[in-house]
Amino acid sequence: MTEHPTEAQPPPARTGRRTALRIIGGAIAAASIGIAAFGSVSSAAAGQSISTSLTLIAPAAPGGGWDGVAREMQQAQRANGLVNNVQVVNMPGAGGTIALGNLSMLEGRANNVMVGGTGLLAATIQYGSAATLDDVTPLAVVVEEYDVIVVPADSPYETLGDLVDAWKADPKSIPWTGGGSFDQLVVTDLALAAGIEPVDTTYISSDGGGEAVQALLNGTAQAATGGYPDNIDQIESGRLRALALVAEERIDGVDIPTAREQGYDITLANWRNLSAPAGLTDAEVDELEGLVLDTLETPEWRSAIERYHWTEQVITGDELDAFLAEEHARIEALYEEMGL
Repeated sequence: MTEHPTEAQPPPARTGRRTALRIIGGAIAAASIGIAAFGSVSSAAAGQSISTSLTLIAPAAPGGGWDGVAREMQQAQRANGLVNNVQVVNMPGAGGTIALGNLSMLEGRANNVMVGGTGLLAATIQYGSAATLDDVTPLAVVVEEYDVIVVPADSPYETLGDLVDAWKADPKSIPWTGGGSFDQLVVTDLALAAGIEPVDTTYISSDGGGEAVQALLNGTAQAATGGYPDNIDQIESGRLRALALVAEERIDGVDIPTAREQGYDITLANWRNLSAPAGLTDAEVDELEGLVLDTLETPEWRSAIERYHWTEQVITGDELDAFLAEEHARIEALYEEMGL
């Protein structure tokens, strides 16, 4: 949390405040550009059928997980003629809640679909955002991505049990890192499973998986959680040692034991979902759900699942509503344990 300086503080602190304001201003400007682009695309598509024109919204910058889902869906829909004109608009900011807020204002515009997931749901709780998933129309959960718990290759911890034993003996002596808020939730879940107070742990937030890996390799952190796709290269190269996969069961072709089979029942998954604006007709919702399901059956999407090491997990309808409610309660409880 940034502390605002008082008049009694020395000039360097005031300089820091100006720097912080420039960063905040830059983020707002970037978000405004995204909103403007989104508004122009959305207005152009108004009144057109879903199969004629569709905007896929990635509530983050290009290159991340949400962006990957949006662009792979775009490619699959284009290649198979499912939508004549499908565009991806990136709208980063506040863990995805800026994009969610804009989607919530497009009531009745069925030509807009936003990618989201566990991280977005977590952000609505963490930031207390005005817009929540209750303000949009959930269409489907489509895939899950699992975190992996890793340490540097020269770490003294050979197993998850070794790491947890040292962590329990002195919680603050094991600095953890991760590439986002979801990764911190996984660390919190593991702490609870191990009988450690989450507020006693040391967590260093990193800006993305690459920065988290560097924190491990330069000794800033001793352990990390992060998406398996983000860490696979480092694991296979021998720079990182994988101690556990955070999943209900092992993944075919991945020789990493789960945390659950090692005695720590943590299974929080980084799922990806799709939502549309509120105020749609039943026919429009059915058409969008059908489009999503058709997209998931294309060869291009099947190929993306393999390349990204995703696990297919399709949830729709009443089951989806129940799933989102359960995940909200689960994540909210984890934030309470973190003291946030």
